[in-house]
Amino acid sequence: MRIFHGIDELTGAVGTHLGYSDWHTITQAQIDTFADATGDHQWIHVDPAKAALGPFGSTIAHGYLTLSLVPDLVGQVYRVEGVRMGVNYGANKLRFPAPVPVDSTVRAGVELLSVKPGGGGHLVTAQVTVEREGGDKPVCVVETVSLVVV
Repeated sequence: MRIFHGIDELTGAVGTHLGYSDWHTITQAQIDTFADATGDHQWIHVDPAKAALGPFGSTIAHGYLTLSLVPDLVGQVYRVEGVRMGVNYGANKLRFPAPVPVDSTVRAGVELLSVKPGGGGHLVTAQVTVEREGGDKPVCVVETVSLVVV
């Protein structure tokens, strides 16, 4: 966990890799709960018997489930103290290069791309790469934008 004391210290880290989150296992129960929350009950996610005969040999996590883990995973990598608040502002780019089979373990790496005034505070842009343990390609790559208000 990297702790930055204020926006100036964070700005000084632009262009660096901030580290990795802990590993997180994606279970079928988590996939099913996400399907219930979003209404996306496609068989590739929620029907283990049918998915076993499908292209991945098991159910896979929704891409947006993987994306939804990003705030928690990034929160394990760094935080900024001495600010009033930080909120998700958006994403510039998003890709899901590889599937996440059920019971896979994933983690996020974070590279700080920029810190610029805007939006009533500072817009913090980071490239977050979620990788699967034992995988050869990332499972999610997203350029996140957060609004940090000092």
